[in-house]
Amino acid sequence: MDTLSYKTVSANKATVTKEWVVIDATNQVLGRLSSQVAKILRGKHKPNYTPHVDCGDNVIIINAEKVKLTGHKLTQKQYVRHTGYPGGQRFSTPKEMLQRKPIWVVEHAVKGMLPKNRLASDLFRNLHVYEGPEHPHEAQKPRVLDLSTFK
Repeated sequence: MDTLSYKTVSANKATVTKEWVVIDATNQVLGRLSSQVAKILRGKHKPNYTPHVDCGDNVIIINAEKVKLTGHKLTQKQYVRHTGYPGGQRFSTPKEMLQRKPIWVVEHAVKGMLPKNRLASDLFRNLHVYEGPEHPHEAQKPRVLDLSTFK
């Protein structure tokens, strides 16, 4: 029996093939969208997935202002930040943030679903979010990905 055929292949930076993917966030639920995007950024949809290597694709999300939140999350969920000064805790709702910075809402959700380590910052650099339907990455020839058919 040939035991060399049973070796597990581990991907590295040189052997990884990265693609560019466009995802339209129109009428997508924020949590479901961000979990799928995090999976694509990590590369878990590829057969050569390796946990400690950046083997995911570059993801472009368009129409970030048209993302949906289910239930009462639009008004009852709170984002908390701190200015750094005493008594500097500030609260905002997704409704306010979607009006002010819709890109931040999507980026915040995706970043929360990435691992909490040094690899996460490298993975997060592969995410590009835009408010409208236009993006400046046409030269990379991204393919359009429909999340309803993606597993």
